[in-house]
Amino acid sequence: MLTRRSRLLPLVAVLAVTPGCLPTVRATPPPADAPAKLVALSGASIMIGAGDIASCKQSNDELTARLVDSVLRADSVEKVNDAVFTLGDNVYDDGTASEFVNCFTPTWGDSAKRIMKKIHPSPGNHEYYTPSANAYYRYFGASAGAPEKGYYSYDVGTWHVVALNSEMVVNSGFSAAERKAQEDWLIQDLKDHAKPCTLAYFHHPRYSSGYHGSDVSLRPLWQIMYDNNVDLVLVGHDHDYERFLPQTPDAAVDTLRGIPEIVVGTGGEELRGFGGTAIRNSVMRIEGRAGVLILTLGAAEYRSVFLEVGGRIWDPSGGKCH
Repeated sequence: MLTRRSRLLPLVAVLAVTPGCLPTVRATPPPADAPAKLVALSGASIMIGAGDIASCKQSNDELTARLVDSVLRADSVEKVNDAVFTLGDNVYDDGTASEFVNCFTPTWGDSAKRIMKKIHPSPGNHEYYTPSANAYYRYFGASAGAPEKGYYSYDVGTWHVVALNSEMVVNSGFSAAERKAQEDWLIQDLKDHAKPCTLAYFHHPRYSSGYHGSDVSLRPLWQIMYDNNVDLVLVGHDHDYERFLPQTPDAAVDTLRGIPEIVVGTGGEELRGFGGTAIRNSVMRIEGRAGVLILTLGAAEYRSVFLEVGGRIWDPSGGKCH
């Protein structure tokens, strides 16, 4: 039976245990006390999350869970419509029921935290190592969408949010009819919810400089999102952080209608380096740092920051809605 490792030492001690093996960061760090007002927007809603999260073999998931819970508990956040997203691979290694109970529940699924009350998950490839991702759908229930689909949508404040099942695209075990059904649903959903601002998230990146790299099979979904003015895409799968300029489905920069993509596979599972040069249109890469993305969603714009488990804020960014 899986057992959870012992509880963590305080944050400072954890960060100090391997002074000779500090992670490489391919970014210029901001001051450690960078002000949280970098993400402030009047009357905005908050979304927070990451992908590639829990395992009984490591401890960063406990640290990222603390971050998410602390943001949800903040007085300034409690007053707005906040939400938690996951970008797939919620638990390792095989997405089994026992792994969800023993590895995810003590961290992001801890009933003492507010995460599960706000969570909107998406599936990754590891969920489907268990046939039909049955354990994932049983664990999250209605929050995960219909088990035969795994895609759904909801609203956060003035934004429309779409959670997609990218495993349905990249996994040959799904049929062409199932893939087309998701595409047709996405087209209709975006037409039915024509809000000023829309974001989408799923597991596999269309663009990535990381270990797995870019996946062109996601182009059809990207085309639909591009045609329907989606404003931001969030993904995981590569265990790093990377942000891209607004792009077309064919990787051309488009500042008018292009979609920025942010890879946030830093939720707790073992981190990976980039190991090479960045692909075109990548503007920020951070490796070796566990953390979460905080989005502040305004009426016609957004702000984003990467919040590391040590409390440091990285890569303040944002944009206007199309």
